[in-house]
Amino acid sequence: MALGHTQSRQTKDHRDKMKVLFLTLFLAVVCAAQDEEAEQSLSELSGQWRTVYIGSTNPKKIQENGPFRTYFRKLVFDDEKGTVDFYFYVKRNGKWKDVHVTGTKLDGGTFAVEYEGQNEFKVISASKTHLVAHNVNVDDDGNRTELTGLFVKLNVEEEGLEKFRQLTEQKGIEEKNVVNFIENEDHPHSG
Repeated sequence: MALGHTQSRQTKDHRDKMKVLFLTLFLAVVCAAQDEEAEQSLSELSGQWRTVYIGSTNPKKIQENGPFRTYFRKLVFDDEKGTVDFYFYVKRNGKWKDVHVTGTKLDGGTFAVEYEGQNEFKVISASKTHLVAHNVNVDDDGNRTELTGLFVKLNVEEEGLEKFRQLTEQKGIEEKNVVNFIENEDHPHSG
């Protein structure tokens, strides 16, 4: 009887090990699929976006006629090519200029973009209706500027606004150096 009990126990132990192996493999597949989904999620953000707020450690960059007082129109993420295309307006000498620049994906989810110097752009938080981003600009004179932005598709969600405020504070950008683009009457999206 003891021999039969030992074989039964060994069979049960073997089944338990197989279950653990199966669950481990299953979890590995699920995790890999989630990583793939996370990578693909940026392409889902492609579409029409509007600038709500931009914060900057250098207020001159976002003042009237400043190079980063940009009014976003569209973002197009291409996961296969590892690129992002930015379409926006910027005012130069009192006239609106339509701008298109392309960024190339780097490690860590950032994109290298050439615009008014070298930039590293990163999406910090996003949903179907808001996008909070961080950009580091090093201009041609070697000056480094930290910028934060809140962009929306529809109305501003409180969650998106709060994440933008937190990021802006973390980056040391004072509230007086934040521009609200929605309340500004003179922009290409108005009227």
